[in-house]
Amino acid sequence: MKRALPVLVLSIAGLIPVWRYEPSSGASSSGAVAAPARTTSPAGSAAGSSSGSASGSSVVVKGTVVSTDKGDVQVEVTYEGGRITAVRMLKQPDHPQTTAAVPKLIAGTLQAQSADIDTVSGATVTSEGYRKSLQAAIDARTS
Repeated sequence: MKRALPVLVLSIAGLIPVWRYEPSSGASSSGAVAAPARTTSPAGSAAGSSSGSASGSSVVVKGTVVSTDKGDVQVEVTYEGGRITAVRMLKQPDHPQTTAAVPKLIAGTLQAQSADIDTVSGATVTSEGYRKSLQAAIDARTS
């Protein structure tokens, strides 16, 4: 019993820096985080537009804007030859957990090639908004 209180106090003291930690992001000045994949489309492409390239054609599709409790979420998906090759966040909440979650969401999308991805712990609301916007972009591509 004599050790319980110091262990508890030290555990809390050790967790405070973890809670306050804000990871650096690979975000550009606009707040968007691009996936580390090749794209041939200009960043400002309109929804559903396509552009030619030496390796084939790219199609860039924007998802719908999804309002969440933390802020709006919108994605832009780049397809090459029917495969998702890049995902970019056009709108995202200005929150440290969201900033940390975006690369994980993009990596999950590139691996799954669908909106069937895991929720990122600590960014549940943003993950749900991301999936909805992503699914809208996928649906717009297939229709």
